[in-house]
Amino acid sequence: MKIGIVAPANTANPDMVAPLTALAAIAYPEVELVFHPQCWENDGHFAGPDARRAAAFLEFANDAAFGAIWFARGGYGSNRILARVMPQLNAAARVKKYVGYSDMGFLLGALYARRIGQVAHGPMPIDIMRRSGGGDATVARALGWIARGERQGLEPGLGKRPAAAFNLAILGALIGTPWLPDLTDHELLIEEVSEPLYNVDRLLFTMANATQLRGIAGVRLGAVTDVKDNSPRWGETLAAMIARWCANMGVPFLGPAEIGHTQTNRVVPFGMVAG
Repeated sequence: MKIGIVAPANTANPDMVAPLTALAAIAYPEVELVFHPQCWENDGHFAGPDARRAAAFLEFANDAAFGAIWFARGGYGSNRILARVMPQLNAAARVKKYVGYSDMGFLLGALYARRIGQVAHGPMPIDIMRRSGGGDATVARALGWIARGERQGLEPGLGKRPAAAFNLAILGALIGTPWLPDLTDHELLIEEVSEPLYNVDRLLFTMANATQLRGIAGVRLGAVTDVKDNSPRWGETLAAMIARWCANMGVPFLGPAEIGHTQTNRVVPFGMVAG
């Protein structure tokens, strides 16, 4: 299986190539990883100008030789190319798998809204570089699902209802736009990183009051990591916060989820119902 790796947001780290290709060669010898040269380009904050990043994504997505697109890393920028790429995706793009998380939720959401391909929130190639170790196991979850449809890397709470997963800030940015998919009857899994709790509360307010999210089956909370300090100290626990906003939304809080900006991040195929 040929897997195309592109960077629609930030520039990727070239140091990830050797360990990632070595892992794939040993554990998934049927896989050929192809890094687009655009992954290493730099244009200020981005992996090349908007037009270049859009063209690289379309080149691989529209190529029938590739079975999947694996986003190299997150980081701001994928939202800026949505209007360029979505109208140009062809029949080959519609049968691929697409995997990423964090800011790549913009593209995942837009693809799922239009039922293009099999979309999953899951580890990205950059995760093999995690300083805390365990990067091999993290990326293997994504590779296993992409290449073989393996289920051991899936989020263990997936059940009898379809699910979708988003970083909370990305979900908030999608709300009110045509890029947010219809999540009626879905379990919504959320996670967050590098925000103070007062802003998590603000983002949960947006989620709870979004008319586009009316009809979801419930909310599950993934990791909220690298929480930023603020003064005065936030006086409410995260557990109390999520329970309060779910009650305000009129949906059940369904418990924890194993997703987030951590090495335990697992794969959540959008719309999938576990068997």
